[in-house]
Amino acid sequence: MAKLLLTDRPSQMDKATFVATYGDVFEHSPWVAEEAYDRGLSEAHDEPGMLAEHMGKVLEDADIERQMQVIRAHPDLAGKAAAAGELTDDSTREQAGAGLDQCTADELARFTHLNDAYKARFGFPFIMAVKGGNRHAILAAFEERLNNSIDQERDEAVLQINRIARFRLEDRAR
Repeated sequence: MAKLLLTDRPSQMDKATFVATYGDVFEHSPWVAEEAYDRGLSEAHDEPGMLAEHMGKVLEDADIERQMQVIRAHPDLAGKAAAAGELTDDSTREQAGAGLDQCTADELARFTHLNDAYKARFGFPFIMAVKGGNRHAILAAFEERLNNSIDQERDEAVLQINRIARFRLEDRAR
């Protein structure tokens, strides 16, 4: 099997081109791409998994305040932004792929209740890499994670954001 490579080779880009190309991978947070570039890119980063790890490390290494900026930049799952058509193209595809655009009225009400309860408890939106999932599994994870501590959920949000970034970069290599 051939190695999956990004068609636009990150290792060959200048900073402005790299940020313009990959600055949207982390929701409304181009600073992640800027810092990833500043840390250096090699030919290994032309592979989406390696670039995802490199960029993900930037988020993991960031202070809590910067992590929270990225976390809070994410929309609610099946929330008002989705209903109003205000999601990024990536988020729209990801939520639709998990069937969140096909929720029944009862499911939408449940998502709204859980989104509100989660944000009231933690102060940020519930984040889950939904690609390959479905609304039933997402709702179950929502309820389970409401029992976590704020530190556990912040760490989980960073993990999920890095999974989302990996999926997005892999999609761009196809």
